Amino acid sequence: MSSSMEEGNQSSSSHLFNLHRKMELQEFPDKFVIRSVDSESQRLQALSIDRSDGIITPYQFGNSCFGTPNKVSTIFGVVGTIRLLAGTYVLVITSQKEVGAYLGFPVFRVMSMKFLSCNEALKLSTPQEKRDEAYFLSLLRTVESTPGLYYSYEVDLTLNLQRTCKLAEGRMSKPLWKQADPRFVWNRNLLEELIECKLDAFIIPLIQGSFQTVEFMLKDSPAKITLISRRCMRRLGTRMWRRGANLEGDTANFIETEQLLEFQGYRSSFLQIRGSIPILWEQIVDLSYKPQLKIINHEETPKVVERHFHDLTQRYGEIMAVDLTDKHGDEGQLSSAYAAEMQNLPHVRYVSFDFHHCCRNANFDNLNLLYDQISDDIKKQGYFLINSEREILLEQKGVVRVNCIDCLDRTNVTQSDLGRKSLNTQLQRMEAFSPSESISSHPDIDEKFKILWVEQGDEISLEYSGTHALKGDLVRYGRQTVSGLIKDGMSALSRYYLNNFHDGIRQDAMDLISGRYTANRNSPSPFQLNGFESFSYLPVASTLIIGGLTLTTFTFNQAGRHAHHFVSSVFWAGLTAGVMALVKANGRQFCSRPRLCSLL
Repeated sequence: MSSSMEEGNQSSSSHLFNLHRKMELQEFPDKFVIRSVDSESQRLQALSIDRSDGIITPYQFGNSCFGTPNKVSTIFGVVGTIRLLAGTYVLVITSQKEVGAYLGFPVFRVMSMKFLSCNEALKLSTPQEKRDEAYFLSLLRTVESTPGLYYSYEVDLTLNLQRTCKLAEGRMSKPLWKQADPRFVWNRNLLEELIECKLDAFIIPLIQGSFQTVEFMLKDSPAKITLISRRCMRRLGTRMWRRGANLEGDTANFIETEQLLEFQGYRSSFLQIRGSIPILWEQIVDLSYKPQLKIINHEETPKVVERHFHDLTQRYGEIMAVDLTDKHGDEGQLSSAYAAEMQNLPHVRYVSFDFHHCCRNANFDNLNLLYDQISDDIKKQGYFLINSEREILLEQKGVVRVNCIDCLDRTNVTQSDLGRKSLNTQLQRMEAFSPSESISSHPDIDEKFKILWVEQGDEISLEYSGTHALKGDLVRYGRQTVSGLIKDGMSALSRYYLNNFHDGIRQDAMDLISGRYTANRNSPSPFQLNGFESFSYLPVASTLIIGGLTLTTFTFNQAGRHAHHFVSSVFWAGLTAGVMALVKANGRQFCSRPRLCSLL
């Protein structure tokens, strides 16, 4: 299926092929029936899914009669199907929210999803198979609550504006899944059976990432800024269980972020990318607050780095790598190893900027020191610009690749700063600003821009780490605040809990849904893969830790108004820390670890 999607990897900003927007789910004792109810649709289709074996049968409206269903409900899309040991499970969108428009077409956020079970064969399974299937089903429940999923019925969200405008107009009649960039299609692995059944009008490519948009008036004309982030699926995972690169050169937490400006018929786009340090390394959770970073010595490492940057160069043009990691401790060793590999790639400029050192004592104006080093290259790379006639006026000739350790907090602060500087240049080029003017001169626009980047940072952090981003007040206020420090502290503690007690399950769910692990009767049981079993005390410890974090957060928020709340805060923080220490004393074997796949 991947190769099929590669063949359709072209798009136009508008196209003639529309998906079914609204569907009716009919539940019968022996089957599920999904039928389009779009009043304007000319392809009145239905599909039937057998509840015993999951076989899909397409129908044209009027060519079949299913009788009276037991239950009827509205759904907004079919995300795909997955086969496990005892049957097939069909994922559907049960609620959505319109969050804005991309290139003039509505964009929706997935608010809830549900798996339909077609697993009558489970009754004939062995006890071990039933146990395995129950574990897989628990992973599907996790998948149902996946955050940050977006889609459109009319436009391909996987392609940025520059790529969209430069590719063949003839692709506009192709189904959306054929136009999409497979790197960014979250449900790529789930679409195979729908594609085989030629149900193109039902196939919705989803992206995971963020979609934020703000509108404002500028010189009596409406203007809009859209920030869209697209997460790559090639090395999908959670914060501690997906680090660095794999042997193919794909990196963890790789995200393409597009900042799109629309004003007086002009559209401009500025791209940035982020991704984990592209060498082989890991950070295994062991109940310590900051597990040790470990570089994996492998003879393929130079080729891994070369593959990674070759792929980026082919896609984006000139690449400049900005490394924000510390220059001491574990981070320093990792940064040094990265810098050493980059010496073998003279065509890629590598810039090391110790964010914590240069911006210590909350002196974040020192980000200008970084910009002074890279401004010439950024201006040379430029941005993409078209006018109202869709004539290409400027092209972006390269991108900045930013990383820290997680590629979340420091990276987001830096990328928002680069995005701000590019936006000022674009507005000056459109003659909305004078050469000396900037968005800082317009407090209302400035505030909206900051919120845009803060919310984007929170969303992509939630997907990778399980919490909102740290340092969000730096983006919003340009400085750290007391409330921001408290919020960051609580988020850091929450990350500790999630990394140690929950992310192993999340990682398994991601590996299952992305096809990295295939459930079949020839595969070993997930309970035999790494010897991990659930320990009875973990739910109790987890409850105490989460309860402590919640009460600590609440009482700290109240502490500014009532002195006794501060005492309560200290008490609950101490109790939480004590429980964490007690759990840690039992050893790293008690962490929640993925069962299905190895780190690489």
